[in-house]
Amino acid sequence: MTGQQGTAHDALTLALRENGTTLGARVTAAPDAPAVDCVLTAATPLGDATAEAAAQRLSRHLGLADDLTDFYRLARLDRPFSRVVERLYGYHQVSFPSPRELLCWAILCQRVPLPVARKMKQALVEAAGNRITVDGESRWAFPDAEQLACFDEPTLQHLIGNQRKAGYLHRALRQWLDLDESFLRTGPYDEVRDQLLRLAGIGPWSASFLLIRGLGRTEHLTPDKEMMRAAQRVYGHDFDDAAFAALTTRYGRHQGYWGHYLRVGG
Repeated sequence: MTGQQGTAHDALTLALRENGTTLGARVTAAPDAPAVDCVLTAATPLGDATAEAAAQRLSRHLGLADDLTDFYRLARLDRPFSRVVERLYGYHQVSFPSPRELLCWAILCQRVPLPVARKMKQALVEAAGNRITVDGESRWAFPDAEQLACFDEPTLQHLIGNQRKAGYLHRALRQWLDLDESFLRTGPYDEVRDQLLRLAGIGPWSASFLLIRGLGRTEHLTPDKEMMRAAQRVYGHDFDDAAFAALTTRYGRHQGYWGHYLRVGG
C-alpha cells in the first residue's frame, strides 16, 4: 500500500476510486463509541451515491461489520488459543480495499521478491494517475476496473517489466469484468472458488488469498506452512493434517478468522 495509505496522528489516510471519482479518506476512532469517523474529500462535490459506496468499501476494507461474538465464544473454550484472543481482542481483519486490487497483487507477487512486486504494483497505480492530497500528503488510488481495462498487454508489460505476468493480468482483468462481485461475496463457497480458479494466473493458493483477504470469506480455511507453524507455537505440539482439520472444524464458519488470528498473534 506504499503511496496509497498512511498512518499518522492516530489517523488512517488513503485514496480510493468510486464511480469514476478519486476520493481521499481520513479515518479516525470515534471519540465516544466503538466506531470510526471518516471524512471524504474530492476535487468536485460528492453525490450521496458515491459517498455511500465509499463508506461501504471502507467498512469492508477494515472489517467493521464483522460480528466476532460467536468466534470469541468458541475461543473461550479453547484455552491455548484464548491467550491469542486476549492479546488481539477487538482486532478485525483488514482486507484489500477491493478484490480486484488483490487479484492484481496475487498475480504480481507470485515467485518474485516482495519489493519487486511492490514496484510493479506502484507502476500500475501511478500510470492511472489517481492522485489526491490528504492531510498534506499525496495519496494514490488503485485504478478502477475501467482504467485497468484500458491497459493493453504491451502497456502492462512496459509498466511491470514482466511479459508472463502482463499476460496473466491482461486476461484475468477482462475475465473479472464478467464476474458478479455480489455473488462472489455471498454465493456458495465452492462455486465462487471454482470461478476464481478459472481466472488467468490464479491457482489454489491465490484463490484462497482472494476469498479471505479480498472478499472477506472466512468460512473455510486452507492451511499453509506458516499457519501450521503458528498453530504449533500456540498449542505447543505438532499437527498432522487430520489433527489440524479437526481443530479447524471446531470454529465452523469462523475458521478463517481463527487462522488469521493464528498468523497475526501466534
